Amino acid sequence: MARNMYLIISGIIFGLVALLHLGRLVYGWEVQFGAWTVPFWLSWGGFFGAGILCFWAFWQLPVTK
Repeated sequence: MARNMYLIISGIIFGLVALLHLGRLVYGWEVQFGAWTVPFWLSWGGFFGAGILCFWAFWQLPVTK
């Protein structure tokens, strides 16, 4: 049961992170740390990386019938 809860929570978190990266790409949100502006290509990597981890977390859940 603890493993299933871990997979659900991590899948949801990675899914939200992927959606935030996608939102940044679609709406053009600027992200800045001090004087450094984060380039948009980093959000492409963040979107695909978090999306893959989200998919993998839910893929690992056992199917109950």
